[in-house]
Amino acid sequence: MFGPRISWSASEGYMLSRVADNLYWMSRYLERAEHTVRLLDVNLGLMLDEGAVTTDGRWTKVIAALGQPKGLEFEGDAYALSLRIIFDRELSSSVVSCIMAARENARNVREQISTEMWQRLNSLYLQVTRPDLKLHPISATDTEEPTEFLQSVMEAVHQFQGVTDSTMSHGEGWQFIQVGRYMERATATAMLLEVYKDFWSATERPHEVSEYLEWIGLLRSCTAFEAYCKVYTADITPDKILEFLLLNPQFPHSVRFSIDSLQTALDAIRRGATGEGPASDAAELMRLAGRLQASLSFSQVEEILEQDVVSTLRRVVQQCRAIHSTIYKLYINYSIQAALAG
Repeated sequence: MFGPRISWSASEGYMLSRVADNLYWMSRYLERAEHTVRLLDVNLGLMLDEGAVTTDGRWTKVIAALGQPKGLEFEGDAYALSLRIIFDRELSSSVVSCIMAARENARNVREQISTEMWQRLNSLYLQVTRPDLKLHPISATDTEEPTEFLQSVMEAVHQFQGVTDSTMSHGEGWQFIQVGRYMERATATAMLLEVYKDFWSATERPHEVSEYLEWIGLLRSCTAFEAYCKVYTADITPDKILEFLLLNPQFPHSVRFSIDSLQTALDAIRRGATGEGPASDAAELMRLAGRLQASLSFSQVEEILEQDVVSTLRRVVQQCRAIHSTIYKLYINYSIQAALAG
């Protein structure tokens, strides 16, 4: 039998495990919605100048990058697929479903978040569920409206994250929001990089113009194009893209930055909370997060390319899932019996 675990933070008082769970998932769902919208925005733009064969491959990659949602397949119409990914409420990973789930999690802990956070999230919810959207704003003959709509959703999520950082006390609850954000971001970026596995096996041969467009598209899918160019100028190559998006310690959407931030948040929770699970569970969580952080900190892109890039990326995802499971064991699904025994 599991009951609500109570941990203590000097800055926030008592935090129930259900509160930590809601804040964690609120953050993950919003990060997932923003990532999905960004992929759609970039790929709808890139398909304007490509042939049918390239289009098929592009949208198959998009579906794979989103984790192959059950029942979602590309049937030749990119706009119809985009509509499903955005608006289909029966698809648990759709943008609308993610935003609705984030709002429900926030509603469950309304007293734990700021008024500004709730207003921003509620406004986003109303924006994507308003009745006139049933007319479907994306069509093959209208290329401006989808871009405006998708970008408005991205901006709303960014505003929510900014409001969260500026209006919520940076205690235990805020740290769980960071854990959710960076867990989702690290996993999503690693899955996206795996989808482009053909890039990493073609670093030595001459490249065509269409491949450069693909590389730019990948960078833009991670909001990384401008930041990349500041580091490498205009030298856009697969190995440097992999190095930047996987190992860069300063870019917010790189896997390494996300794991570093995740580790920082977990360490802050560990230091600020008492009454958590057994010491063995806490040690296991820090060991898992620390091992993943160290592997990214000390890896060189040349070594990764010489070995197996896909295996490296899959290990990142697997380790993130292990960290997630241990977080739940330690902070969420915490056994009363184990507490008494500890």
